[in-house]
Formats: sequence, C-alpha cells, structure tokens
Amino acid sequence: MDLLSIDSLSDEQIATLLERGEHWFEENRARRPAEPLKGRLVLNLFYEHSTRTAMSFAAAAHRLGASPLFLPVEQSSVKKGETFEDTARTLGAMRPDCLVLRHRENGAPARMAGMVECPVINAGDGTNEHPTQALLDALAIRLRFRRIEGLKVAILGDIRHSRVAHSNALLLPRLGATVRLAGPAMLMPDELLATPSVDEAIEGADVVMMLRVQRERLAEELGDAPGEYLERYGLTPERLARAAPGAVVMHPGPMNRGVEIADEIADDPERSLILLQVEAGVALRMACLELLLA
Repeated sequence: MDLLSIDSLSDEQIATLLERGEHWFEENRARRPAEPLKGRLVLNLFYEHSTRTAMSFAAAAHRLGASPLFLPVEQSSVKKGETFEDTARTLGAMRPDCLVLRHRENGAPARMAGMVECPVINAGDGTNEHPTQALLDALAIRLRFRRIEGLKVAILGDIRHSRVAHSNALLLPRLGATVRLAGPAMLMPDELLATPSVDEAIEGADVVMMLRVQRERLAEELGDAPGEYLERYGLTPERLARAAPGAVVMHPGPMNRGVEIADEIADDPERSLILLQVEAGVALRMACLELLLA
C-alpha cells in the first residue's frame, strides 16, 4: 500500500489514522517510548527544501524505532545528471521498508511507487497534493474541538498553487466539515473564481487556515507591497473578528509574517494552532508509518 493522495485512502483508513494519531500524540507528550518498527529503514528523499515535513517524518520514524535516512538531493548524483528513474532504481535496490518523497513535479510519488517495491508516501508533489499535511491538520482540529463534523473551515490565500489546500479540500468535507476557499482572483483556480471574498469566507468560520504566498509571486502577479497584501487579503485582527467566537488559526508554514498573517495572530497562544500542527504532524506521520509498515 502507498499513501499518495487523500482519495487513495478509504474512510476506514482515515478514521484509523486519526485515532492512532491521537494515540501517538498522547504517547509523545507522556514521553513513553515505543518501538513497533524497530529494524525498519525509512528513506526520505526531498527534492524541495523543507523543515516541518522533513523533520516530522524523521522524528516519527525515530520515535517508532525505525531508522530514518535522508538523501540530500543537493549533494546527490541528481546534481550530476542522474535521472529520476535511476535514482528510484538505486534506492529501491537498497531494500528500504518505506520511501518518503517530496518532489516539485505533480505525480512524481506515483511514478516512484511504480518503480520500487516498498510503500511510498507523498510528502508533497508540485501543486497537486500533500495528503499527510491535510491529515495532520484534521488531527489538530480534532484535538482542539474534539470533533470535525459541523465545523466551518475557511482556507485563504494562494489556492491555485497550494497542494495543502487541494488535499484539505478533499479530506475535510469527508469528515463533515464545510470548507470555503478564497483568495485574490489571480491566485484562484479558474473553476473557483466565483467563490466568496476573503471577508465573506471568514464570516462565522470556526477555523481560519492561511496559506503561504510566495514573495516572488507578489511582485509579479499582484503588484502589491507585502503590507498591502496583508491589508487586502491577509489575516489581521480586524478580519479575524468576523470569525466565530473561539475560532482558531492555522498555517502549514513557513509563514510570511506581515504578508499573509499578522504577528499578533500567529503568536496568539489561545487562538493559534500553528505549533499544535507541528506536534500533531509527528504523531500523525507515526500513524501513517504504522499503517504501512507495522
């Protein structure tokens, strides 16, 4: 079994991952050691820079007793011209028990899965999907609200290029949440141009999830200074006041402070779930490795 997309998971598997994620969340907080995957080898191959996802998978494997190994692409034979296919065959010949792949091209994890015998986990492919991010987001919401069904979730920002938004838009409705997608028109997919404005999407939302806007895209596509983007589309205290009482704020990271989110919101100890997402990410990825390997 591979974990390539949200749609590759059954409802039962999603429920199991969230339940086991909650279990490992509590075990990690209690610092109770467990080694159900002792002796297993997890290879992490990241063609794009990452802090949260890369270290989260490494921590998850380590906490389960497996051995996480990283191939730094910048120092690999890829820089000498080695093809993706040859890299896949080379790593497959090392007989790993699991391979975690992040790649800039849509569909790369599925291609990898067709060339290696071990399970492959999609750690983000291009603008396509980031399934474990959506699962950890769901876990963080569940940890805070003790439910997901019936909640209103606003996902705001660069929807067009966001694999996080795509996976969350597939997962959260399956769990009973209502999802609203909104952002600047030039950063929305063509089929979603008729969505509500950012202010309308936030109105009454229980969860406000902000997405990273690439700074290099601001000048080219928006023509705005970062402060102007925050005022027009970002999450400010005034805009967050439109949300439901007790609403929480999420962000997959890394954050552009003062661009898509104001500092005082990102650092709010009561409303910000950003660090809880990181903590939940380790637990949820432990659940994923457990599902695939235990």
